[in-house]
Amino acid sequence: MKRLLLALSLLFVFIHVEAKEAVPDAADPAIEKRMITLSKNLRCLVCQNESLAASQAELALDLKQEIREMMKKGDSDKEIVAYLVHRYGDFVLYNPPVKSTTLLLWFGPFVFLFAGLIILFVTIQKRRSQIEDTSLSQDEERRAQSLLEHNQ
Repeated sequence: MKRLLLALSLLFVFIHVEAKEAVPDAADPAIEKRMITLSKNLRCLVCQNESLAASQAELALDLKQEIREMMKKGDSDKEIVAYLVHRYGDFVLYNPPVKSTTLLLWFGPFVFLFAGLIILFVTIQKRRSQIEDTSLSQDEERRAQSLLEHNQ
């Protein structure tokens, strides 16, 4: 009898348990939306090929929580990005600014493409100069003409 009573009481407890939608981390949906928008332009420091918004790495989750807290304090997006750049460097940005330390990143591909085109052009010119343009002697010309007439 005691077991039946225990089973029934547990049944009544679990009847009230129901699945609910996931609640956003931030109590304020506006802050959550702003955090997601901002973190899409920031690189996850662990994953490196993922945005901070998409990453589920522990450090990324901590950074997103820190961003939420800064937003609650009233910091602007520029202030938050400046703080993260100061703390982690330009690497945290998906679009780093053009400055002396990032010149190769921004212009390197074009420099390498231009250098490759110059090397290709020089190589083609060198090979063209090595080709000798020889004309046929009269005997060779007559022979070629007879072969062409014979084949027609």
